[in-house]
Amino acid sequence: MIGLYIGIGIIIVLAIWIISTYNKFVKKKLSVENNFSQIKIQCKKRFDLIPNLVECVKGYASHEKDALQNVIEARNKGASATNPKELANANGELSQFLSRLFALGEAYPDLKANTNFLSLQTELSDLEKAIAVARQIYNDSVMIFNREIMVFPNNVIAGMFNFTRADFFETPEEETQNISVSF
Repeated sequence: MIGLYIGIGIIIVLAIWIISTYNKFVKKKLSVENNFSQIKIQCKKRFDLIPNLVECVKGYASHEKDALQNVIEARNKGASATNPKELANANGELSQFLSRLFALGEAYPDLKANTNFLSLQTELSDLEKAIAVARQIYNDSVMIFNREIMVFPNNVIAGMFNFTRADFFETPEEETQNISVSF
């Protein structure tokens, strides 16, 4: 009879552990999803500024159609991104093309002096900082989630309930390159 009680006790403890581990995974996965949505919100704000910037530049540098088209295409890729990898790649492309677009400001003094252009440039810069913060928070939550589902014995429960590793929001390769400055 004591063996039966011990067996039932072990089953109850095991069931409680499985349930609490499962719930912990769900909470951490929701945190990852929430933090990714925060990145998407910041990126959407950035993407929404692009048409205004393009229109502003178009008025001064209408013959720079390739630069403007590249910015619009990268913006559209980002707006339709559905996962961290796609969004990170689109943001990397957009950053690259925006830097070229802002370089046009140097070639067109009137554009460089335009208050709308300067305002949009400042707003985009602020959004870049907000995206960087949101990316850090997201990557921290991904690291915590991935660690939880990878350690033993949690990995057994994660496998039973199909919890898989989340993707980090990677920094585009262009942003990690050293900038060469020559005088």
